[in-house]
Amino acid sequence: MSFPKSLFLLFFALLPFLAAAQQRPGSRPAPVPKGQPIELIGANQLQGGSFNGVQIRKLLGNVSLKQGTTLLYCDSAYQYTERNALEAFSNVRIIQNDTITITGDRGFYDGDTRKARMTGNVTLRDPRMTLTTQLLDYDLNRNLAYYSTGGHLQDPENTLDSQFGYYNTASKIFSFKRDVKLITKENTIDTDTLQYNTITKVAYFFGPTRIKGPQGNLYAENGNYNTVTKVSNFARNAKIETPNYLLGGDKLFYDEARQYGVATGNVSMTAKKDNIVIRGDVGRYWRGQGRAKIYGAPVMRNINDKDTLYLAADTLVSLEGKPPLNKAGVIYAYRKVRIFRSDLQGRCDSLTYDRQDSIIYLSHDPVLWNNNNQLTADSMEIQQRKGKIDQMRLYGHAFTIGQDTLLNFNQVKGRNMVAYFGEKAIKKIDVLGNAESLYYALDGDTAISGVNRALSATMAMRFADSKLQTITFLTNPDASFIPPNELKAEDSKLTGFRWRPTERPTRRQTLGKHFAASPKKKAPTKKAPAKKKTPAAPPKKQPKTTAPAPKAVTLKK
Repeated sequence: MSFPKSLFLLFFALLPFLAAAQQRPGSRPAPVPKGQPIELIGANQLQGGSFNGVQIRKLLGNVSLKQGTTLLYCDSAYQYTERNALEAFSNVRIIQNDTITITGDRGFYDGDTRKARMTGNVTLRDPRMTLTTQLLDYDLNRNLAYYSTGGHLQDPENTLDSQFGYYNTASKIFSFKRDVKLITKENTIDTDTLQYNTITKVAYFFGPTRIKGPQGNLYAENGNYNTVTKVSNFARNAKIETPNYLLGGDKLFYDEARQYGVATGNVSMTAKKDNIVIRGDVGRYWRGQGRAKIYGAPVMRNINDKDTLYLAADTLVSLEGKPPLNKAGVIYAYRKVRIFRSDLQGRCDSLTYDRQDSIIYLSHDPVLWNNNNQLTADSMEIQQRKGKIDQMRLYGHAFTIGQDTLLNFNQVKGRNMVAYFGEKAIKKIDVLGNAESLYYALDGDTAISGVNRALSATMAMRFADSKLQTITFLTNPDASFIPPNELKAEDSKLTGFRWRPTERPTRRQTLGKHFAASPKKKAPTKKAPAKKKTPAAPPKKQPKTTAPAPKAVTLKK
């Protein structure tokens, strides 16, 4: 059965309307929004023509156009008749809202997207700054101008150069990228990524940044700098560098006007001339005073002649040198002071390290250890020469204790003492005033042959291989020798005896958390070829390295 011919023709005639009725209203593609038409205000000549096969109007001489509050001026232009766009040539000038002015040699403007591209000697001006570049894109809807061929920014106080840049003409904030250099009246800032607020004059950094100025240099990898107040807030590997010092931390605040800085988190201060590094949790720096204060379990490291002195305390203070009296400066340590060096360990509550003459002063219950010797007094001095201990001076209630091979305590006390050092060991001790001594005489290294006790106004002791060799008594000596069978418990200690080995600081205790322990070398994994076993040779008899304390003493009136 077939349709009548008239119905067949009617069906095909209605197909377009049926298809349209089946389409959903939202399925049609949205039309491209049309911007406000670009209006021609004036030109000396108007010509019709084509450009690259597109119909245009040629505008010649004193051309002026308008779209809303945006004005465009040029010497000549091609205005496209089929779309809302134009190209401008020679002395091109775009003015937006009477505040933003862009000039250049040539420009293109799309009235629908409200985007402009200016090329050749481009300048963007607003009341706060001037930007120059060779190519500038400007989105009027988003108030965003950007360049990628290098730009130069100038405001009343600063200049800035970079390879890439974005400027929000509404918020007045610039964003710069690659080879950024900001020059203020006093500083030069080099970075890779920077954001600059032309209203507040604050620069924000998002990469490695260096600030160079007359007072020193700053470095950080994140933070901000106020070019007006000269206040910096830095983060990530932040550092202040002066000719003599380098102060850094995880975060750093620095006020150039006050010459005051605060570093927090993994703080490190380096004295460049003295190989001194101080680390702690918090550091404060007064540039004008040449003073730095570091606390939070701080530790000082001083490398000298292949030996390292570590100094730890609750607080460390460093003062820069003030010529001509002291060129090197002074370090103060207080509360729970600990000292560690391969040949010296110690504790006290207050310490002063004069770096000019390398003298360390200890007070408030100081105690020092050298090899098997313990030294105590009311206060002490450690004098160094060429990085090595030269003398120790003990003032008030001086007391030294040393253990022999049988763990007996040899003791000397007096009002004051001077200990002279050879190669990392005591070679002589002078006891000055109220001198007393108690020394064990040994028969070889296996038995006690007696005890030497003596009193004298002054006393001199000489050592070899850390062992007492001779004792010389001066002025009214009184000496006695006590055999082992007559030795009593009260005869084994002088008045004021106090043995304190548990207080002796170790290297690890002194270093704390700020100086990591040296990593242990891993043993090689490759197995060596097995060797044939041979009978072990009998051990050689070791010669004696110490001499027993002498039974006889030298008396001098």
